[in-house]
Amino acid sequence: MKKSLIALAVLAASGAAMAQSSVTLYGVLDTGLTYSKGDESVYGMTHVGGNVNSRLGFRGVEDLGNGLKATFNLEAGMGVDDGTDYFTGNGMAFRRTSTVGLEGGFGSVRLGRMLTSSYLAVNRYDAFGDTGIGASLAWNIPQTGYAPRTENAISYTSPNFSGFKIGAEYGFGEQQKASDKRYIGIGATYDNGPLSLGLGFDRLNGDTRNNTVGTENLTTWHLGAAYNFGVAKLMGFYKQSKDKDAGVGAAGDSVKFKTFGLGVTAPVGAAGEVRASYNHYRLSADVTGFSVPTFKANQLSLGYVHNLSKRTALYGTYAYLKNKNDSGVNMGLQLNGAMSGAGLSDSGAQHGLQVGVRHAF
Repeated sequence: MKKSLIALAVLAASGAAMAQSSVTLYGVLDTGLTYSKGDESVYGMTHVGGNVNSRLGFRGVEDLGNGLKATFNLEAGMGVDDGTDYFTGNGMAFRRTSTVGLEGGFGSVRLGRMLTSSYLAVNRYDAFGDTGIGASLAWNIPQTGYAPRTENAISYTSPNFSGFKIGAEYGFGEQQKASDKRYIGIGATYDNGPLSLGLGFDRLNGDTRNNTVGTENLTTWHLGAAYNFGVAKLMGFYKQSKDKDAGVGAAGDSVKFKTFGLGVTAPVGAAGEVRASYNHYRLSADVTGFSVPTFKANQLSLGYVHNLSKRTALYGTYAYLKNKNDSGVNMGLQLNGAMSGAGLSDSGAQHGLQVGVRHAF
């Protein structure tokens, strides 16, 4: 009898402990077909995702008492077409998110690799969610050196103060000199009913990982806003990056990238949504001893998403991009891998079409 009581007590204690912690498996599988036409015609299966980037993740929380919780998040990106990690092209790697931290009334603190608060504050004003052929290239032009994630970092996110939230990250360079490859960023948001505002600032020092030219000191600021009228949601953003000592010539040379985007989303019936956006890109350089023209490009995108359920949707997107002054802004950059091979036509244009299916679990 005593043994039975002890066993029941152990089981009860175990159940209570399990009730205080949880681990969630989640993910998104998104793929389809993409056709891109520039100086070449390229078609095939979409690798990363045309509506939402494919991923597999594990999220956990443990209640430590007195309002304090321990958290972790591991998230890997994947290409559904071939099953590889789309960051490395190999097996699964948690390159999207890899964090552990604490949260409570003070907000949350995380350590590891994560999307920056600056990026999250403003990229939400891209009507296509910074994903697929219709998305803005504001955060994806390699010449700017911009990276939406930071690693070896500590992150803080504040509680919600009547719609206001603020987040900040410090990324350790882990180099001989403390300032090499160091990242500092901050993002602020305000959400109140139909109105949404966002502001972000980043500074990346001495990092050549994300720039084909060679970043020394990359400074970025961007802001955005949206208003939901019910029948349609209007949104827009402006982003500017300056890459000083960019390795294009003498010390002090710089590359500046400016872009703005305008977008709209509107519900269609109970299950559909129309998306449309316009993006303008402007790239200029200050190079000692050279006169460099300002490169420009314009992009128009139109898409439709039809929700078959809360977790499954079909989508289609068309996009057109036109370059000026041989700017080489290539929509194929959004397609990853072989899809970028379409290049640009002699007139500097490129068309693209994507259709696919998305399933979340």
